Amino acid sequence: MTAQPQARSTSEKWASGGTLFGGVVLTVVGVLDIFQGIAAIAKDDVYTRVGDYVFKFDLTSWGWIHLILGILAVIVGLGLLKGMSWARAAGVAIASLTIIANFMWLPYTPWWALILIAVSVFVIWSLCKDWGHEHG
Repeated sequence: MTAQPQARSTSEKWASGGTLFGGVVLTVVGVLDIFQGIAAIAKDDVYTRVGDYVFKFDLTSWGWIHLILGILAVIVGLGLLKGMSWARAAGVAIASLTIIANFMWLPYTPWWALILIAVSVFVIWSLCKDWGHEHG
């Protein structure tokens, strides 16, 4: 008796495509975060605060945070694209940290931060949804 391959549901296909999407997005967003971090470190007047928020952080510190997160995101994104087993959990962790960092980055680039938060939520969903499925 041979086992017939199970048909994958639409949400499983989205999640599987989302894993590839997550790898690409984490890599691209990582590169952009590296540039964003360098810009914030190099010159404090590149970004201006949009409003008066309760939380206030030094822009140079945020530059270093974005630079480090960007480097980690590139490494994890490339790991996802290569199918490394550690990359899925690391991708969820990096996407979670990206959500927190971009929430705190709202005073500087509100629309960009909201877009990255939404994309990171999708990346987390797709990586968690596709966790136990075999690709083949």
